[in-house]
Amino acid sequence: MEYFTQTELIDPFYPDIKTAMNRPTSERVDQGYLEVTQEAGIALMKRAISGPVVMLNLLRFRAVADYSATPGLAPAHPISGAAAYRRYMELTLPHLRASGGEVMFLGAGGPFLIGPADARWDAAMLVRQRSVADFVAFASNEEYGTGLGHRLAALEDSRLLPLVEAKEACVIPGAGAWPGAGPWPIPASDR
Repeated sequence: MEYFTQTELIDPFYPDIKTAMNRPTSERVDQGYLEVTQEAGIALMKRAISGPVVMLNLLRFRAVADYSATPGLAPAHPISGAAAYRRYMELTLPHLRASGGEVMFLGAGGPFLIGPADARWDAAMLVRQRSVADFVAFASNEEYGTGLGHRLAALEDSRLLPLVEAKEACVIPGAGAWPGAGPWPIPASDR
C-alpha cells in the first residue's frame, strides 16, 4: 500500500484504498455498461429532444483503476478507480464547459433506500447540456476523447440516463399527457 500518496487515498467515494479493495466480490461487476451502444445513440436521436437535456450518471468505481486498455495513461503507481475518475473529470471539464455543458450535481452514493440490498452506486452526477446536439458534439470532440482512458480505467459499471424537464403539460410514456404545473405535475383527479 505504500505506492499510494495521501491525496490518492482520500477521496469522497472511498476514504482509503483498503475499503475499496475489501469490497465483497458480490459487489463487483465483471462486465458493466461503460460505453454508449450504436442502438442507444439512435434511440436518443429518435426521441427528438428539443432544448436542454440532463444526463443522470450512476458510477461504480473499480477498487484499483485498470489501465490495461490504455497503458499510456497509467500513472506510475496504482490508484483507486475514484482517483482515476477524478483525472478523467479534470481533463473533461474544460471541454464540457466549452460545449455549453455544466456539472449540476456530484454526490457520493451508498446503499439504496429503495432497491436491491446488494446493489450500490458509488457516485451520482447530473450533467446539463443545452441540447442533444451539443452533447453529441461534446462527446465527439477528439480532444475530449484523449481522457476517456481514465474513465474506462476508473469504472466497473455505469449508467447514463438522458432526462428532460417535465413542463406544464408533458407526455410520460404509458401515462399520456399530464396537465398541471411544476416539475412533476399531478392531475387533479389524483390529488
